[in-house]
Amino acid sequence: MKVSISITQIVLSVLLLLFSAPTSYPQVLENFLNCLPNHVHGSNPIFEAIYTPSNSSFQSVLVAYIKNRRFLTSDTPKPLAIVVALHESHVQATVICAKFHSLQIRIRSGGHDFEGLSYRSDVPFVILDLFNLRSIDIDIDSETAWVQSGAILGELYYAIAKKSKVHGFPAGVCPSIGVGGHFSGGGYGNMMRKYGLSVDHVIDAKLVDVNGKILNRKSMGEDLFWAIRGGGGASFGVILSWKIKLVRVPEKVTVFMVDRTLEEGATDIVYQWQAINKLDKELFIRAQPEVRRNDKDEKTVRVRFIALFLGNTKKLLSLLKKSIPKLGLKQEDCKEVSWLESTMFWTNIPLGTPTEALLNRSIPAELFFKSKSDYVKKIISKHDLENIWKQFMKTEGMVLQWNPYGGRMKEISASETPFPHRAGYLFKIQYFTLWFTQGTEASDRHIRLAREMYDSMAPHVSKNPREAYLNYRDLDIGRNPSNETNFQEAQVYGSKYFKGNFLKLVAVKKRVDPDNFFKNEQSIPPL
Repeated sequence: MKVSISITQIVLSVLLLLFSAPTSYPQVLENFLNCLPNHVHGSNPIFEAIYTPSNSSFQSVLVAYIKNRRFLTSDTPKPLAIVVALHESHVQATVICAKFHSLQIRIRSGGHDFEGLSYRSDVPFVILDLFNLRSIDIDIDSETAWVQSGAILGELYYAIAKKSKVHGFPAGVCPSIGVGGHFSGGGYGNMMRKYGLSVDHVIDAKLVDVNGKILNRKSMGEDLFWAIRGGGGASFGVILSWKIKLVRVPEKVTVFMVDRTLEEGATDIVYQWQAINKLDKELFIRAQPEVRRNDKDEKTVRVRFIALFLGNTKKLLSLLKKSIPKLGLKQEDCKEVSWLESTMFWTNIPLGTPTEALLNRSIPAELFFKSKSDYVKKIISKHDLENIWKQFMKTEGMVLQWNPYGGRMKEISASETPFPHRAGYLFKIQYFTLWFTQGTEASDRHIRLAREMYDSMAPHVSKNPREAYLNYRDLDIGRNPSNETNFQEAQVYGSKYFKGNFLKLVAVKKRVDPDNFFKNEQSIPPL
């Protein structure tokens, strides 16, 4: 058999060997570091923003925004350097010099990427960390704000509430999530039924393109502005900041959190809950099944129902008495709080805690976890729910989050942004598996059980393609190597994340980054 190997392939193989560890190719790193000051304009020295393995703070900076302990191992590939941008020009310089010296960059804001793609790669790379670029400028008169990508959601919510008691923003319920990745993947939260996604309220952005130029909505063009609002910004450039339109919220909203086990009729309640997409837009109730043990020390399923209602308790009780009577909600289950306090309630911060708790960034990676996602379009029967619970009780450490659709989500076109999962959906499922035991045996067991649960759900979820949510990153559904983005491989995961919008994303990529500098294992390829 004749084997044909091109010179390019040989050179690439040699380069990959040379780059197998940060210390094995010091000249490239030196050239990159020498390049950086030449592309920083004004009085913004970049030296204080650079960390290399020889720096005593390198390790602490690296792990500060790693949220998943699966990637806190000696086997996890380390960057040649970390550039902790202190100014926009530092971002420009990093892009220009990394491109010129053929180094890959991974862009990190909050570090919540579930597969760690924002801080690891199998080829030589540098991390461009945006956590210092986190200014928030709110203009209540115009009901807008400019938010830098390194800000976390908790900081955004806190800043809005300091300016107004009747404004908020529809985004995630985890306050430590970085704005950059959250917005560029779509961004959903507990006001999605009333207001849609975060990206439905983004009206401008500033982005560093592949040539190191800073572009806004007008200069980048509507197609690129469309792509970064749900298509994953890291495929197209480095998003510095976002201009968002704030939304109105009542001075007081209502929240509740009640638990029901199978023995208490949880199956009947969940069956009724599936019709929530037909209810008032102001109501969002998450159903969260978890495996627990009952009084007889037998495995059972407890479903936690967590709600935000943009109204008062009296109206909420009347609404649920008609629509989900089996829940049996009582007035004492409900709490009327400010919108800012509701964001704390949803993240299990006790009410009464100073709201400054939302500003906490120092959250160590204590958990190992794996996440997957699905979309449900048809009511699941009680019989099928019972079978789901049986399979669910075989898992270890898994929490299911069932997030209802309807309302504003069904009113927005699937092509309005790259995020296509709009009308025709009942709810979205997140499969979140967590464990505390270190080692490959524990990881393999938990991930295997998670995949078995996911496989068992196939009859009940979307098909052709089986859809997934980009911000619940899952390499199981398709991936490319770190150093390339093959169109056929990308089409596998791209169709699941973006459905028919994938080809438009590819066309935008071809125009703005034809040589595919911005890439990762699940990035958009140029056609």
